[in-house]
Amino acid sequence: MGTQRELQTRRRRRLRYQLRQKGNGRPRLSVFRSSKNIYAQVIDDVAGKTLAVASSLEAAVKGQLKTGADIDAARTVGKLIAERAKAAGLEQVVFDRGSYIYHGRVKALAEAAREGGLAF
Repeated sequence: MGTQRELQTRRRRRLRYQLRQKGNGRPRLSVFRSSKNIYAQVIDDVAGKTLAVASSLEAAVKGQLKTGADIDAARTVGKLIAERAKAAGLEQVVFDRGSYIYHGRVKALAEAAREGGLAF
């Protein structure tokens, strides 16, 4: 079978492969969550550039939140990444949840990004 880390790596690689096949060159909205914070970035894989970044560690966001590890923080980061992506001229992205299940903080970030105007 494999260790937990090996299984996560396989899941992440499988998901990224599927995104490359179905993404048609669109940038991807990548999510990383730790036990204390949540991060999101929009990446153009063709050019190898990061187009927009948002996290719960930023001073403007951190002051509004009780903690960076809850659903409210994820919603705030989702709205912020949508604003920054739209400012960079992006409307459509592919959502890359990594090896995380689409639930809880990851789902809250995705829904807030959709409400902010990103389509995926």
